[in-house]
Amino acid sequence: MTSTSKVLTGTVTARPPLRLGTSLLHMAALGSAGLLVLSLLATGLAIGVALTPLLGLGLLILVGMVYAIFGLARFEILRISTLYGMDVSPLAWRPRHREGFGEYVRSVGRNLSNGRMWAATGSFVFSCLLGSLMLSALQLTVRSIILAFAPVVKMDASMSYETLAGPLNIDLPIHQAPWLLLLAVLGVAVVVGLVFLHRIVTVGIIGSMARETALTERVRTTAVQREGAVRAAEVERTRIERDLHDGVQPRLVSVAMTLGLAHQQIDSDPQQAKELVAEAHASTKSAITELRQLTRGIYASVLDDRGLDAALSAIAGRSHIPVALDVQLNGRYPRVTEAAVYFTIAEALTNAAKHSRAQRCQVTVRVREHDGKQSLWARIEDNGTGGARITPGGGLDGINNRVVAAGGAFTLVSPQGGPTAVEVNVPCAY
Repeated sequence: MTSTSKVLTGTVTARPPLRLGTSLLHMAALGSAGLLVLSLLATGLAIGVALTPLLGLGLLILVGMVYAIFGLARFEILRISTLYGMDVSPLAWRPRHREGFGEYVRSVGRNLSNGRMWAATGSFVFSCLLGSLMLSALQLTVRSIILAFAPVVKMDASMSYETLAGPLNIDLPIHQAPWLLLLAVLGVAVVVGLVFLHRIVTVGIIGSMARETALTERVRTTAVQREGAVRAAEVERTRIERDLHDGVQPRLVSVAMTLGLAHQQIDSDPQQAKELVAEAHASTKSAITELRQLTRGIYASVLDDRGLDAALSAIAGRSHIPVALDVQLNGRYPRVTEAAVYFTIAEALTNAAKHSRAQRCQVTVRVREHDGKQSLWARIEDNGTGGARITPGGGLDGINNRVVAAGGAFTLVSPQGGPTAVEVNVPCAY
């Protein structure tokens, strides 16, 4: 069984690649088939509006048009995000919150007022119009080249450009090849310019959705981290209260009672009083040791003083089972990051010693780099009996929340029979 908590962040490509050839193919397809799709949509809308007074039959067609426009907008977002390599969340249909026809109508209304849908639809219409203009410019270019080289293929010298160019309304004699080549170059320039214009406008429209997606994801990530920090603090507070109530407090009460008995017997039985004072002194030292261990679980001073490597060596030295440390670090890292990794390893080693009956434990710590960002990765594996689970309020739950609060990911794999493996990956900046 695996328990994983991951925090993801949306990204937007700062400068989408041009991809001239692919963009040209897209525009050519939209300039032909896209206009047909728009014609069908316009016809459907016109029929729906016309038939609405007739017993409301047109309303069914109009509702169908809403679904068709939604599908078209979803396709356009997918097309642009794939073409220019942008991370944009797909358009999602806003569902009904309750059952019933009235709620269905309200759901259609909510989707009809979806700004992302209409923005993507506008991008599709604009792309279709540009595609149609590009096809005309491309046709002009090809025919200009054909006519410019017509004498080479021994065409009739009396043939005019209008004969080949069709309804372009341009009449240049065939022997004026330089002018025709210049016209072809201008046609190529128009085609390239339209491709650039398509990229600028569509990336501007769909890119705003990418930024919205990234912002939404960042807000969600922040909320997850804040919730993890709150839960981690609550679990830590509960643990401290439990340790104080179950450990230190009874020991201090015992010390007070022992000293009280010694006070009563100091005159009548000095030897017995002396033994009670010695017992109280030993109990006091034990209480101090427990308090030191408790504070070490809250704050590890060695972590700040000497760094993560030294802190891990310290807890490995105190472990009741042999620990093989493999730590490769390049200096110091943010305190939150080091603390999350340190307490994860400390909790995993404690669980291995108390519950898993493990004979050995392997701890590996590395610095990983992805997309120019560094993170601390650690893996703790023991050969115990396994069966570890994250329970609410438990130690692993607190560690999981601490890691999530630091913007990282926590993974626990512990099948029955073992082995148990804990992995944590915490970014050095988030």
